[in-house]
Amino acid sequence: MPEEIRSRSTPLVSPFVDALRQVDGWPCAHVAVGVCGAAEATRGDAELRFAWASVTKLATAVAMLVAAEEGVVDLDEPAGPPGATFRHLLAHAAGLPFEAGPPIARPGMHRIYSNYGFEVAAAFVETRAEMPFAEYFAHVWSGTGMVLHGSAGSGVEGTLADLLALARELQAPTRVASETLAEASSVQFPGLAGVLPGFGRQERNDWGLGLELRDGKAPHWTGSLNAPSTFGHFGRSGTFLWVDPAAGIALGCLTDLDFGDWAKDAWPRLADAVLQEVL
Repeated sequence: MPEEIRSRSTPLVSPFVDALRQVDGWPCAHVAVGVCGAAEATRGDAELRFAWASVTKLATAVAMLVAAEEGVVDLDEPAGPPGATFRHLLAHAAGLPFEAGPPIARPGMHRIYSNYGFEVAAAFVETRAEMPFAEYFAHVWSGTGMVLHGSAGSGVEGTLADLLALARELQAPTRVASETLAEASSVQFPGLAGVLPGFGRQERNDWGLGLELRDGKAPHWTGSLNAPSTFGHFGRSGTFLWVDPAAGIALGCLTDLDFGDWAKDAWPRLADAVLQEVL
């Protein structure tokens, strides 16, 4: 969608966005979806707690950025495998494999999506902060109902309200400085190729600090109308959250059906329908 059209769009504050009806036809037993920003609307099981899977990384990244602002860690200090920094770990550029194991590439050479990298980063914060990472996470996210169990990369459980609290932080940050979020949502180690889980190899698999960047990726789990500046994450448990700064909205969804071909079709269609309606 052209930027001039986006800039002329009139904010819509509505208790209902018709496009959200699409989730009623999804093959899920339970689903909760919400829009926030220039439009505010929800649909589905808003009070049910869901496993977020890798959408967890968005909330964990915020906690780690708070740690950087508080001086607990420095983004550019050595961390993880030899030659890597804390920044490499958050940007999936440290050369670590998906699960625990030795490096499979030199830092900064490839974008290798790594749950293990987030575990290493969490352990680093835990040592420096002298408290369990889950406790540090809970401190950062106090006032919400999200809870981190186990993995710093995939262990959050929470409701749709919790997911939208995360979305609002990523739209108008209060826990971190806006400058920090701007850095986190910009490309780290530009030009790295790598595999986007579920969608195959991307020659420019751009990533921020814990935030996956839409840019020009194709195929992708967001919509064709999402701006290149869109960022977010999706989870294997059938969950996603994206923020489109150009449109001024975020869209988040929690389901109880694992990611699969159904999501590759349904999620982009929902994104485009929401953007068409809101803008």
